[in-house]
Amino acid sequence: MYLQRSRPRLPLLQLLLLTAALIAAVLTTTLPARAESFVTVATYDGVINPVSAEYLHDALLSAQEGGAQALIIRLNTPGGLDTSMRLIIKDMTASAIPVVVYVSPSSGRAASAGVFITMAAHVAAMAPGTSIGAAHPVAMGGGEMDRSMKEKVENDSAAYIKSIAEQRGRNVAWAEDAVRKSLSVTEREAVKLKIVDLVVEDLPALLKQLDGRTIPLQNGPTVLHTAGAAVREFPMGLRLELLKTLSDPNIAYLLMTIGTIGLIAELYNPGAILPGIVGAISLILAFYSFQSLPVNYAGVLLFLLGIVFFILEASVTSYGLLAIGGVVSMLLGSVMLIKTEVEFLQISWSVILPVVALVAAFSLFIVSMGVRAMRRRPVTGREEMVGLVGIVKTALTPHGQLAVHGELWEATSEKPLQPGDEAEVTRVDGLRLHVTPRTKQKEA
Repeated sequence: MYLQRSRPRLPLLQLLLLTAALIAAVLTTTLPARAESFVTVATYDGVINPVSAEYLHDALLSAQEGGAQALIIRLNTPGGLDTSMRLIIKDMTASAIPVVVYVSPSSGRAASAGVFITMAAHVAAMAPGTSIGAAHPVAMGGGEMDRSMKEKVENDSAAYIKSIAEQRGRNVAWAEDAVRKSLSVTEREAVKLKIVDLVVEDLPALLKQLDGRTIPLQNGPTVLHTAGAAVREFPMGLRLELLKTLSDPNIAYLLMTIGTIGLIAELYNPGAILPGIVGAISLILAFYSFQSLPVNYAGVLLFLLGIVFFILEASVTSYGLLAIGGVVSMLLGSVMLIKTEVEFLQISWSVILPVVALVAAFSLFIVSMGVRAMRRRPVTGREEMVGLVGIVKTALTPHGQLAVHGELWEATSEKPLQPGDEAEVTRVDGLRLHVTPRTKQKEA
């Protein structure tokens, strides 16, 4: 009986380790790397209108399709249109990722429609020195709302913001007062009153504060992992930037002015072409701008009437009365053009006064040029010959030849004229000129 010596197991262990290493290497190269954690940031500064609704919709869609942790909306707005505001909130409510509204920069605000949007966010934050409030609805059309209509609109807005506040767990009583009493608060007061969730200095600080938060969504709760997350800005495209600029009431006013003057210049100077092209394009752009503004058409008519008065002043002797009427009519029309209590939708006086002065001067200049052109003596045709002076080539007794403009014409004179004499054309009869002797002035 003897003991059999066992074989060493070291090579088998090495083989197993080598196999595991190869499998790990294969898995590392074949499995996709973990996607980088990032947030999408959309910055909007301006009036809430169809442009803002489209921009934020595109930003949210991009963030969802790209797999962003959240969409952060940096917001600074004085308010805007109710319909556009509701479209934005509808997108936020149905979002598959958290939406964070960050009211910034310092001195920024979320007023009127901005209050609704901020309170509808999954997380609401504000920068130091910002404010929120004054969400009372106002008339956005050319006329005034009666008492009954005001109550209906106010009750509807109050019910809507209360619903939003209840859904997000925010201060329902303050939300209603913001609509009914136009209350406004600072960022510190907003946190104390549970209107917003955070006050943060900047975007990196906001990302740190968001990290680890559980956000309830329609498809279930999600936990944010934003500490150290990359920031991907979602810029507004050139088309939306242009449309946003056109929505400014001052720009719309300037476009209407340029368009009107351009068409008038083309009518009084046919064939100039450029004024007509610029005028037509400007008017079309002005009409686009007016569709999102509370335009009062009485103001439009007064504005146009003022330009008509300037045109008549250049061709009718009124001793300045038509010009004065034009200035008054344009000023009244400019003030009435956009009738609203909302400050950010009103046309600035710093724009109105220079425009009225320039339009008055330009209209008088252009129209007077056209009137002078119409009254100018003809330079072509038979009428152009009358009054010209020619040199007699053959004796006019009474018929002969006259040289005018380097051309020889058959001429008739009631008084005899000798070659070399000067004669003035008085009438054109077919191809024959009727002339009279031209008396030379004696030298002093």
